[in-house]
Amino acid sequence: MGTDRASARSVVFAPLEPHSRAETVVRRLTDAITFGLLTDAEQLPSEADLAAQFGVSRVTVREALVALRQQNLVETRRGRGGGSFVRAPAARHDVHSRLAELSLPTLRDTADHYAAVAGAAARLAAQRADADDILRIEEVDADVGRPLHRMERAYHLEVAAVAQSARLAREEVRFATELGTVLWSPVLPSDDGAYDPHADHRAITAAIAAGDGDLARRLTEDHIEKAVERLVTLHLTLIEQ
Repeated sequence: MGTDRASARSVVFAPLEPHSRAETVVRRLTDAITFGLLTDAEQLPSEADLAAQFGVSRVTVREALVALRQQNLVETRRGRGGGSFVRAPAARHDVHSRLAELSLPTLRDTADHYAAVAGAAARLAAQRADADDILRIEEVDADVGRPLHRMERAYHLEVAAVAQSARLAREEVRFATELGTVLWSPVLPSDDGAYDPHADHRAITAAIAAGDGDLARRLTEDHIEKAVERLVTLHLTLIEQ
């Protein structure tokens, strides 16, 4: 695979904006751990390598690692074979309390915006993906052992990375962090089995592989809309209780 091709991990480790500091490094790495792009017990690159990848100083990276250790997302081991290692948090599906913070109009508005971003990314991915990109997208969906909310977020981030638009990728990360755990929660109503995320992903990936951008966009928007309807159903149920 050429080194110039984007991937979800390369989006996470892309150089930061000039004004960004340790808190942005923390957010990037937290997102990567939450998405499952960095797995439990995986060793992070060295401080020097992280500083080079993010385009910041080693002092900034060191500050970020301290914050991540305080959040129990990273542990540092000393001595031979030491370094910083990921501590992935247990999956949390506190959907009810998160929904209580959202009004129905806010929920729909946020989801509409997210569908527009994810749909645009899928359309561009269909125009720009090569065979290696398609394989990488398929591998994300094939990881059936990953919790649903992490798999969904990783899948759409990978598609956004393949779209080769840094702005869309950043928007994907933002929306996945803001809405992802709730939107893709497995505790939502199942619609009697009508909701099959893997089948949706296979159809989207096939459209991207075929270079059909309009179909990839429409399928992505439909996929998100189905998830939103499940979320709205639960929201209304909670209001009635």
